[in-house]
Amino acid sequence: MRRHTMTVQTLRRSALKIDTADIGIGASAETVRSGYLELTSMLDRLHRRYLDVVRVELESMGINNINPSQALMLVGIGDEDIPVRDLIHRKGYQASTVSYNVKKLSEYGYLEQERAAHDRRSVRLRLSPKGREIVSRLRELEARHMEFTSGRGELLRGMENATATLRQLDQIWAEYITFG
Repeated sequence: MRRHTMTVQTLRRSALKIDTADIGIGASAETVRSGYLELTSMLDRLHRRYLDVVRVELESMGINNINPSQALMLVGIGDEDIPVRDLIHRKGYQASTVSYNVKKLSEYGYLEQERAAHDRRSVRLRLSPKGREIVSRLRELEARHMEFTSGRGELLRGMENATATLRQLDQIWAEYITFG
């Protein structure tokens, strides 16, 4: 037990270690704290904003029986014929959320479900033509938004840096979840 505790403490220290060369020599704890809090707040705000963007697109299509999260689940399924368990494990959805959303998306005709012949407990999902139409429109929306970065090298570099930072934060949080 003691050895495990030392490992967890070591991981915590390494996960929370701050490279002062990246943030400036002598950066105060308050500077780090405020940057961290602003970043986590921005993540939440951007997620909600993106859901609003998807909602506006759904409304322009005359679709009001599914929500933006459900539409993004359709995008996550895409062209695949995917088992439900992969939505949970590979795509990162919670089991209770997947069950509810799959039921609703199937009821409204956006998803088709098929039980596996070899294991009746296993359900595979694929988009219906109606679901493929939504995904196609959302991909067009993404393409229009990506055009905003064309010819804007500074914006593109900023997005690359932001993505790298978010990957590091994801790793830190994953280590914390795994090791405490």
